[in-house]
Amino acid sequence: MASSGRIRAGIGGWNFEPWEGSFYPDGLPKKRQLEFAGKELRTIEVNGTYYSSQKPATFAKWAAEVPDGFIFSLKASRFVTNRKILSEAGESMERFLTQGLTELGDRLGPILWQFAPTKKFDAEDFEGFLKLLPDKQDGLKLRHVVEVRNPSFQAPEFVQLLEKYKVAVALAEHADYPMIADVTTDFIYARLQKGSDEVKSCYPPKDLDHWAKRLKAFAAGDEPGDLEKSAPARKPEKTPRDVFAFFITSGKINAPNGARELQKRVD
Repeated sequence: MASSGRIRAGIGGWNFEPWEGSFYPDGLPKKRQLEFAGKELRTIEVNGTYYSSQKPATFAKWAAEVPDGFIFSLKASRFVTNRKILSEAGESMERFLTQGLTELGDRLGPILWQFAPTKKFDAEDFEGFLKLLPDKQDGLKLRHVVEVRNPSFQAPEFVQLLEKYKVAVALAEHADYPMIADVTTDFIYARLQKGSDEVKSCYPPKDLDHWAKRLKAFAAGDEPGDLEKSAPARKPEKTPRDVFAFFITSGKINAPNGARELQKRVD
């Protein structure tokens, strides 16, 4: 067994006009932007799948444009997560999972189920939602991660549910939303959302150094010890874990630089 999991740093999406001429070379056709991003980065979180469904051919095309080892994370449909009773989301969830995303094959990474900041923790209803998440789709193993943005989720009971159903919680560094850094499954999913358009590397170099150290600890099966957990007394099994880290939202103009600089530090 490897002594450490693989760490992949990336960004949200690949079509963003300010990246043209900065991240992307001048004159690069839009249709070749994913191909370029795939060579420069290790992972991308796709936001478009949150708003609308895609065709199987689209997923197959994305997979063909990136190299071996590259991973797409998909943000799940808002029609699943933006509802009062989560345990009634089965039909919408099936529609999302059967749209053809398994055409990504081994390029398919975690599926991110993001909840509104107004959504509060209801243990019974949230467990009903977790029960709906399938282990596989079309024979392909699925990995699930939830991003909750209400402080009510900062509870040991929530962490216990995630561990029970082998679902990760997004480790979100954000100005307003809670951080929940508990390890609940075999991978880590970090969303770094405190970047700046004024900082060339998105995050200051010293902060990138700090995050690199934390992510290496997670990959080796440890815990950093300086991040906020909701079940601090709980000690997860020490085992190598794959780690995904995305530069999202704030500092988006420099997000690709942040991902490349962080990747250098963890490789």
